Amino acid sequence: MADRTLSPYTAAQADPVLSTGEATALLASRPADELRRSPVAHLAEAMAAAEVTGERSVALRELPFTVQIGLRAEIGSPSARALESELGLELPPHHGSTTGDADGLHVLWLAPDDFLAVDVSRAQRTGDEQRCAAALEGKPGLAVDLSGNRTVLELSGHSAREVLEKSCHADLHPREFTIGTAIVTALGTVPVILHRSAEETFRILPRASFADFLVRWLLDGMEEFGSEAIP
Repeated sequence: MADRTLSPYTAAQADPVLSTGEATALLASRPADELRRSPVAHLAEAMAAAEVTGERSVALRELPFTVQIGLRAEIGSPSARALESELGLELPPHHGSTTGDADGLHVLWLAPDDFLAVDVSRAQRTGDEQRCAAALEGKPGLAVDLSGNRTVLELSGHSAREVLEKSCHADLHPREFTIGTAIVTALGTVPVILHRSAEETFRILPRASFADFLVRWLLDGMEEFGSEAIP
């Protein structure tokens, strides 16, 4: 029998019992997560093994296949109001701001007319962006699925900020980088969106092609916290 994780065309070729239409129907009936692999799935064991507990705790994990919808609209415009009505959230008004629930649907400010809607409470599904796109019909603006563009890494624990401060030029002190703040910055040489989603939790959104490198970079930065602090 054919490997049924192949494309419909290839699956139908490999297994003459299946027509292309039957292969398409078979693939469509399976959850998307069975047919795709997240950018750092191969590093899951390494991330789990690197977790540090206790007073110097820090942990790293991937939140795979999160909903990510790129939105373009000018704040206060009919387009923005249409998106806000559809999302049930206001668009964040200025640099660093976010709106919504960090553990569910929320929106990050990227530029004056550029936003990223993220939902970490469920996996992305084909067509997630269509309702926002429909809300913009006849109005200037954009709603596009960007879930394949970036993955979401979550760094948490007492030492999470210290790990990030090794390679991030932004001021991450709590008085400046408050809970809910999100910025476009870089960790080392990797451009990322950095979101402080909770007191000791940071979400890091690198492009998928940089995710492997960034995870290894962060794991290296976490290693020292597994040893006792030098007085």
